[in-house]
Amino acid sequence: MAQTKKKRRTKHRGNAAGIVETRGRTGRKPTASERKADAKLSAREARMARFDRPPTWRSAANRALVSSVLLVVVIGVSFHRPISEAIALAGFMLLLYVPLGYYTDLVLYRRRQAKKLRDGSG
Repeated sequence: MAQTKKKRRTKHRGNAAGIVETRGRTGRKPTASERKADAKLSAREARMARFDRPPTWRSAANRALVSSVLLVVVIGVSFHRPISEAIALAGFMLLLYVPLGYYTDLVLYRRRQAKKLRDGSG
């Protein structure tokens, strides 16, 4: 059966020169302070904010878990070893990766905090 209603089309506004303008903000341009208030943190500020948070065991465990899963895949696919052997090695590496990742993050965090103190006070 044929469609009875006509499909809606998006509307464009043409001007006298025939240029089609797409819909957007109409009215005055936002001021610099309004743009700044509405804008999200820049990539650099967001990165610095992330670095200002101290490391957690949970983040270290998540990163270690992802690394261990990738290790199982690499061992299974690249080295053609049995999956049980790959899982056993990945379990051992998981136990090694968690504290190693946490303490590495902790050292880097402390170094960044010390640098911020030196730069801020000096």
